[in-house]
Amino acid sequence: MKRKVGIYIVFGAVMLVVGIGIGLCWGKKIFPGQGALINLQFSSFDRQTDISADRDGRSVGAFKVARVIDGDTIEIEGGERVRYIGMDTPESVTPGKPAECFGKDASEWNAALVEGKMVRLEKDTTDRDQYGRLLRYVYADDIFVNEELVRLGFAYATAYPPDTKYQDRMTVAERYAESNKLGLWSACKGK
Repeated sequence: MKRKVGIYIVFGAVMLVVGIGIGLCWGKKIFPGQGALINLQFSSFDRQTDISADRDGRSVGAFKVARVIDGDTIEIEGGERVRYIGMDTPESVTPGKPAECFGKDASEWNAALVEGKMVRLEKDTTDRDQYGRLLRYVYADDIFVNEELVRLGFAYATAYPPDTKYQDRMTVAERYAESNKLGLWSACKGK
């Protein structure tokens, strides 16, 4: 009888610990490539536009993409513009000039990946560029958007020192797109 009581006590303690663990993890999500837990407050998920940083300088939280400017620039709710780092797409919007080869395609694919969605932003070293845009790596759903645009041939891997944290990944993605003649690698002449 004492053995059964002991088993019930151990079982109850294990269930308590599991329940506490589940409770602590509720409302959190792991984003790809980082392994960091980012707390997503579901009640204010669609309204969060505060661009704060954690102790490592990364942007914390989820931000809704209000519109896509072009293949490598978005605007999040609240009016902040975000320029993707580690890559560059052909221009689709340059006043007085025609769109560059594959520029409109890159812009459309970027829109398909992020427009109207919640994204996570990750800072490298530099906070803003000369135009006041945030410089960030962008994640939508389970996709590292910067890398995905390069891998599918919508963008070139382009280093912008000192922001080179994922440049090796971008280079590998570009080699893949070029060797498979994807996107701009088959539609455009040269780089």
